[in-house]
Amino acid sequence: MDEGLRASEFGSTDQLGTAYGGSTDKLHSVLHGSAAGGGAAAAPLSEKVARKSRKPMWLIIGGVFTVLAVAGIVIGVLVAKNIIHTGTQNKSNLSDIPAAASAAASSSSIAASAGETQAATTTKAKTTAKATDTKTSTKASATATAGACSTKKDIPASVQGTFNDPTTWLDMTDFNCTFTSETVGNLSLNGLNSTWDDSKQANPSVPALNKAWDYSKNPIRAVNLGGWFSLEPFITPSLFDYPSSAGVADEYTLCAHLGPKQAAATLEKHYATFITEQDFIDIAAAGLSHVRIPYSYWAVTTYSGDPYVLGISWRYLLRAIEWARKHGLRVNLDLHAVPGSQNGWNHSGRSGIIDWIIGPDGSTNAQRSLDIHDQLSKFFAQDRYKNVIAFYGLVNEPGITIPQSSLSDWTAKAIKIVNDNGVTATQVFSEALRGLPAWQGNLQGFGNGLIVDVHEYTIFDTNLIVFEHEKKVEFVCSTFVSQLAASINTATGFGPTMVGEWSQADTDCAQWVNGIGNGARWTGNFSGKATPACPTQNSQCSCSMANMPVSSYSDDYKEFLLTFAQAQMSAYETGWGWFYWTWKTESAPLWSYQAGLQGGFMPPVAYKRSFNCGGSVPSFGSLPEYY
Repeated sequence: MDEGLRASEFGSTDQLGTAYGGSTDKLHSVLHGSAAGGGAAAAPLSEKVARKSRKPMWLIIGGVFTVLAVAGIVIGVLVAKNIIHTGTQNKSNLSDIPAAASAAASSSSIAASAGETQAATTTKAKTTAKATDTKTSTKASATATAGACSTKKDIPASVQGTFNDPTTWLDMTDFNCTFTSETVGNLSLNGLNSTWDDSKQANPSVPALNKAWDYSKNPIRAVNLGGWFSLEPFITPSLFDYPSSAGVADEYTLCAHLGPKQAAATLEKHYATFITEQDFIDIAAAGLSHVRIPYSYWAVTTYSGDPYVLGISWRYLLRAIEWARKHGLRVNLDLHAVPGSQNGWNHSGRSGIIDWIIGPDGSTNAQRSLDIHDQLSKFFAQDRYKNVIAFYGLVNEPGITIPQSSLSDWTAKAIKIVNDNGVTATQVFSEALRGLPAWQGNLQGFGNGLIVDVHEYTIFDTNLIVFEHEKKVEFVCSTFVSQLAASINTATGFGPTMVGEWSQADTDCAQWVNGIGNGARWTGNFSGKATPACPTQNSQCSCSMANMPVSSYSDDYKEFLLTFAQAQMSAYETGWGWFYWTWKTESAPLWSYQAGLQGGFMPPVAYKRSFNCGGSVPSFGSLPEYY
């Protein structure tokens, strides 16, 4: 309670006496008419003093009661707003995390003298929605004072200044700001609230989170949140805007260049601002039902020599899941980067060699990845995640040079760990750039508990990127449909199949989509290629259209982009459905679902389309084939 509202401010006899101007004895004698010496002579004097003193005395007493009344009103308001908790409040089995309200600091401040970011201490109360299906976990015990943001004195010395210290957090929005030392799978519960509501429905075409979903009848329509917790230069080029001499080409070299303190500040600002709750609201409003959230192993741990920022993204990942829950969106957890790099590409954290399963430290890093899954699966086996996490990804896009038998062995071990730890979500493994037919007869026997993930792009293959616009649409509706139809059938393919990534980009012209400084196939300057791969295959091939502002797109080009997107949506629903790559970019609109919605080249509602495979491909007018 505020110091100025304490009832004891004027609530004791001592303080009243002092306020009156003397000792308590003096006040007592005035009130009761007993001056020293007593007797008849004293009585008139005492009556005179009493009469003389009555008015200021009652003013003081009246003031005391006024202060107490105001304090009571203020306390009542604070209790009503859930800022002060009382013993009558429903604790709802305080076992998952500290039973705090959803307190959120309104802002963060920069200490001008020291230049250090401090978490704001202003809190915003938020009433947790209650429903009959609201659940609480029983994995950990509450340890902190309900409703109060922790201060430095509440944080153990060993934690102060680390990513688990709430007083250092940049963004407090929708985070529980009460510190807890509790962990599950040795992963922190800091930032989480103890209750949740699984009754929400993303849109009218899908079941609520607490209802069963039959993916063979109701396909996934979804987006990735790429570039948020696993950086990619083409998604957020502003983070990689350095001269080539700096050697910044991926998250590894970025963090090494910035150094630990600056890297932590830079990346936390990115985590706090690149995707917000409004994005989840907009995703649900677009008729989408799931989000695939790529994240990297340094959310959990780092190893000797790693420059990565440890742990900060973990807290934001957990908040992202809660935002998805709040808006009825199911989650596909995607471990996008593992120790050693599974493919040598920048989105794995470090471009270069593959040092996972194969490579100098391949076996060590493969085991480290299994250890990480042991932690993760223990954490995500909690009751609070059983309805919201629909898919649990094992590793994104392993390189094709990793022997399939070795990859299958590692995958089988990972599946067992996750199953044994109690995760009920369908596990996801990548077709690993081999094509879907390679997995017929491999890793089968798990029913709907395991699904193969294929990423369908036409722009990274020079045999496909050269197709004219109409041919691209026809290819999608023939080849991709037939591939998925074969894969979804266990007699001819693996079985459950999803398309975890795709885009409507028809060129590889977006800045740095092939890596920093690597050029584009479309114009013939990618990795030493001399022949342009646009349909005309000559000097006319230009990246100008792809890199123009969306406002400059012609109607014919928008018609193609919309048709191309809808054709892919239709084709990929032959399997369990699709996740577009990606929801948001800084400056690559052909890779941004959000930009497509805003620019009019994405269907406003994903399950209401103007074109599906089987329909007549519309004319794209005079759209040049070399753009």
